Amino acid sequence: MCRTGGIFEPSGTGDDKAMDAAFTALLEDSAEELYESAPCGYLSTLMDGTIAKVNTTLLGWLGLEREAVVGRKYFADLLTVGGKLYHETHFAPLLRMQGELRGIALEMKTAQGGRLPVLVSSVIKTGSMGEPLLIRTTVFDASDRRAYEEELLRRRQDAERARAEAERARAEAERARAEAEQARRQAETDRERLADALAVLQKSLLPHTLPVLPGLETAVYYHTASPDQLGGDFYDLFSLDGKRWAFFLGDVCGKGPQAAALTSLTRYTLRAAAHHDPEPETVLTTLNAVLHEEYTASGDPRYCTCVFGVLAPAADGGMTVRLGSGGHPPALVLRGDGRAEYLPTPGGMLVGALPAVPFATAETTLAPGETLLLYTDGLTEARTGSTGEELYGEDALLAFAAGRAPAPPRAVITALTELLEGFGDGLNDDTALLALGIPAQDGPGAE
Repeated sequence: MCRTGGIFEPSGTGDDKAMDAAFTALLEDSAEELYESAPCGYLSTLMDGTIAKVNTTLLGWLGLEREAVVGRKYFADLLTVGGKLYHETHFAPLLRMQGELRGIALEMKTAQGGRLPVLVSSVIKTGSMGEPLLIRTTVFDASDRRAYEEELLRRRQDAERARAEAERARAEAERARAEAEQARRQAETDRERLADALAVLQKSLLPHTLPVLPGLETAVYYHTASPDQLGGDFYDLFSLDGKRWAFFLGDVCGKGPQAAALTSLTRYTLRAAAHHDPEPETVLTTLNAVLHEEYTASGDPRYCTCVFGVLAPAADGGMTVRLGSGGHPPALVLRGDGRAEYLPTPGGMLVGALPAVPFATAETTLAPGETLLLYTDGLTEARTGSTGEELYGEDALLAFAAGRAPAPPRAVITALTELLEGFGDGLNDDTALLALGIPAQDGPGAE
């Protein structure tokens, strides 16, 4: 006998015949052995469910003895509570109606108290007249299938949880983005409101307009380095007695609300002192005493730089200028002959830093066509050059003015405004400019 395609075929030789006989004997299993040792469970029950016959395989799965089962138990007794309920309400009625059911998933209980998932197929055996005689049932162990299904379910649940978590995270991210956007819009709104409030407060610290004075032309410019902070520069121009006019320009230390409070105190002190006694030294001495008493003596030193002056008509149609300075950059005069020169006030100290300070006074005359320029150090300390480390400085300002002299106040301020804009980010401090000049000819009044 030879093997062809996995099948033994007789070849006619003696050895092959012996092998064929042995193989045939190997295949000759009895029906009882096949029933008892089948890889699935078999049982037969009467129509009322009484177990009449069961194979060894099923008994082994359940851990039961044949004597305790055959004739003593119903098929439903082998099922769990849930399986029994399903058997009575669905399985048994459908089986009687259809005569056959296949692949029904149930659970059997073992003698050890465990659960055995199974797939059950049942068929009703009938007599010659079609009457039901008994029920033959085949039981397949579905443990591996149940484990596989449970694993699939677990993975599906894990996937659902992961998806739900991802959705939750996405929703939280969207909510966070929405909240961040809302916060950004609110911050922008608050910033705009703050900028508006600061702008209003900043304007309250400066004169709305400069007065129109006979025989005098004026121009002013104010640059705030940051819209989010109150500046510390200040200026003013006002009449003393109808014939003389006082003016001042300065810079307080610091920024913000404290600087605004110091600016307000400084402006009103200068105005009040000037009406009492307009002599520049006296006015600055009074301001020094007030600031020192208000701040330095209380343990919170605050000070300012300031230039204060008085204009009075001169006999030749010009005006005399008496000027006092406390730690402030020198005033610049653009002469009618094309020169530009600083009006020095040496020895002036910061106002408010010390209890008693000597202040220097200078005097000059502005002839028709000449302009006096006051400025804060934001102009001369602006950073220039490719590295951004060089300061513009007083020498450069003097050369800039000399190149434009003579020039009326408006022309001077316009040129300086363009200069400041050219500094870009190099202009990082507040800057105030005040120009006072005598018109070369009869012209429009001061602005």
